[in-house]
Amino acid sequence: MSDLENTLIMDTTQGRVTIELRPDLAPTHVARIKELVRQGFYDGIVFHRVIEGFMAQTGCPQGTGTGGSGQKLNAEFSKEKHERGTVSMARAASPNSGDSQFFICFGRAPWLDGQYTVWGKVTDGMEAIDKVKRGEPVQNPDKITKLVVAADAA
Repeated sequence: MSDLENTLIMDTTQGRVTIELRPDLAPTHVARIKELVRQGFYDGIVFHRVIEGFMAQTGCPQGTGTGGSGQKLNAEFSKEKHERGTVSMARAASPNSGDSQFFICFGRAPWLDGQYTVWGKVTDGMEAIDKVKRGEPVQNPDKITKLVVAADAA
């Protein structure tokens, strides 16, 4: 069982998802995600890009995939594989352009390995992510209703 300080509880319109944070892989990303979570940044944000068999992306305050928190992060690439339930940082062409957007993999995506910063893993509730509406952009998208650090909710 992971400790509560390194666990996120994400309530979505499709159900609750538990994410184990991986500060061992991406300490700067985990610290920034927790900071944004504690500010309520993700509450109400939609899953704006959801591709069947690939991933569900969220974290854009505009809901379009064009925005962020305004703080770019340097990549923290690792040997961790992108597989079902992997939570990884979205970015633009530059490896050091990750900000607030992230994605959750529906299945194995080996072409992402070593190219995107893995910072977490869904440990419970993946069935809720499986139900998120698909699209690019998504029509009437599902959203994060509340995202908290488990230690803050205990």
